[in-house]
Amino acid sequence: MMEWTDRHCRALHRTMSRRAMLYTEMVTSAAIIHGNPERLLGFSPQEQPVAVQLGGSDPDELAKAARVAAAFGYVEINLNVGCPSDRVQSGAFGACLMREPALVARCVTAMKSAVDLPVTVKCRLGVDDQDPHVALFAMTEALVAGGVDALVVHARKAWLKGLSPKENRDIPPLDYGLVHRLKQAFPQLPVIINGGLASLEEVQAQLAHVDGVMLGRAAYHNPMLLLGVDPLIFGDEAPFKDGHAVLRAYKPYLERELAQGTRLALMTRHLLGMFAGQPGARAFRRHLAEHAHAQDAGIEVVDEAMALVTPAPLPKAA
Repeated sequence: MMEWTDRHCRALHRTMSRRAMLYTEMVTSAAIIHGNPERLLGFSPQEQPVAVQLGGSDPDELAKAARVAAAFGYVEINLNVGCPSDRVQSGAFGACLMREPALVARCVTAMKSAVDLPVTVKCRLGVDDQDPHVALFAMTEALVAGGVDALVVHARKAWLKGLSPKENRDIPPLDYGLVHRLKQAFPQLPVIINGGLASLEEVQAQLAHVDGVMLGRAAYHNPMLLLGVDPLIFGDEAPFKDGHAVLRAYKPYLERELAQGTRLALMTRHLLGMFAGQPGARAFRRHLAEHAHAQDAGIEVVDEAMALVTPAPLPKAA
């Protein structure tokens, strides 16, 4: 979710669920050590609980980056061993590390020695010609030995040769059953499943087999999905009754950021999926797209866009 789940996105998503764990976009360990940590890692306390996702393959460097991230207040360190982008491959981390479980385990051990936080890993079933039944179990065995606290599995292989990053999100077939068997084989390890899940009904079905579910693009493109998380998954009351109430609660954040010089469009780009399927949703998107980029665009643009949508209440929990 690089360049998607930034702090503005996470502030919006937290408005819709008090209970869901939020994750940052992937940040490389080298960027944290040699760049501007505040720009890369700064976040609003209202986002909590939030985990930072790191990319890297050098145990010592990851340990240093984890210490920096821990000082910012994150509640979990997650190592990405699943991203198939060209940039990640050229840096020798991400999904290509599926071929090096012992190295990934050393990275986990180094980070756990550096911080007093849970250290988790997000991986694929395997890459290229690897047998997923062998690659996933070999990775898990190494990580358990390295002290990993939980494993997030995107239930597809990644084809680093022949498929683009976008194609890797859709073309390799899903194998939820393999992830379920992994959980059975490692009952003490928290296993979270990811990939292809687009509804909370599907999430509930998966929770019969694994400990958690990670939603990515489904939650980004249809953020209203998150309004059902607390009542349907955790049995708590939803924070707000509809999307209008969500955006009214989000507006103080927008106003604070605008006062600090943040451009409105950098925040409203995360709102375009709001109200999907409701009367006026297209007009809402069009108004934001046409007006939020103006140099002097202010909170009135959001108010005007909201006025174009007919309020629709959150469906009642079953």
